[in-house]
Amino acid sequence: MNFYDMLQLDPAVIKPKIKTAETSGEKIKLRFAIFLRSLFIVVFAIAFIAPMGAIFGTENSPMAVVIFCLLLSVRFVDFGYCIKDSMINMAIAFLILLVAPVVASQSNPILAILIHFCAFMALLLMTSDRPEMGNGGLCGFAYVFLTGNPVTGEIFWKRAALTLLGYTICGLIFHFKHHTKNADVKFISVVKKFDMSVEKSRWQLRMAIGISLVLALGNFFNIERFMWAGLACGSMLSAYPYTVHIKSRSIYRMIGIVIGSFMFLAIYEITPIEMHSLLGPIGGLCLGFCTDYRFKTAINCLGALMMAAGIYGARQAVFLRIFDNFLGVIFGLIVIYLYYVIVDKKYLKKSEVN
Repeated sequence: MNFYDMLQLDPAVIKPKIKTAETSGEKIKLRFAIFLRSLFIVVFAIAFIAPMGAIFGTENSPMAVVIFCLLLSVRFVDFGYCIKDSMINMAIAFLILLVAPVVASQSNPILAILIHFCAFMALLLMTSDRPEMGNGGLCGFAYVFLTGNPVTGEIFWKRAALTLLGYTICGLIFHFKHHTKNADVKFISVVKKFDMSVEKSRWQLRMAIGISLVLALGNFFNIERFMWAGLACGSMLSAYPYTVHIKSRSIYRMIGIVIGSFMFLAIYEITPIEMHSLLGPIGGLCLGFCTDYRFKTAINCLGALMMAAGIYGARQAVFLRIFDNFLGVIFGLIVIYLYYVIVDKKYLKKSEVN
């Protein structure tokens, strides 16, 4: 394996290779690859997101973040059907991410639930035919993050221009990487395969229901920074397959959030104010070495709390981070349990009979 190929590997793949490497030189090469990969991602993030915020307005930086995350994904993961349908659906997905969060934020709670459900279910059907590849979690992050940062008026039209630019860049990369794949598979065939007896279909429906409910309820009760609750809930619901131990995942998230939040607060209060802006990039760099869900959750707190601290103050931001995440995890567990009792049990019993 050459060094370039090493840079393309996920840390979850590189770390086991380091352990099994036969020579010290190979171990050093792999460790350098994981460091360089993480550094490149952080540099690329800054080089991409900062100019987009400067050109299209800082209020539209959330859309730049979403586009950046999609750029990292589209190189490796296709939609599972032909390129023509994929390009059309990618355009629809970008349009949903642009419009649905804004429309839902200005609607009554019942209508908001319906908008969120239809929009998110459409995203899952179009982009997550293979949930094990992580597209469901990425969709959840993108949709929830943008729902927590809606814009209107002139800023919305700037976001629309940024969205069009994002689609153009992602579309070109997607077409170059995947245009020869699944040539005989149409999107309609993917839709026709939706079947509640299939675990993937039940997972898609459960996630769409949970996300739509948590977002609408968070907006209705006017919970500060409620997108954090939505992201926590989405993290629980995006786990696939169902055999993933949700109880452990929920505990790990709560532990990670508490440790990460107090770690941020300690660093924030003991470091000079001039260094605070470095917390986000440092967190991003450290994240590139993480494979454990607990550590990822903890490190993610650095960047998230750095942004929120400017609005609420560091201590209030930490309180909100912990409160919202606990709320989202608990809500996610309730949705999972009720869905299992009402829906999953029925189809699991049928499969046992058959």
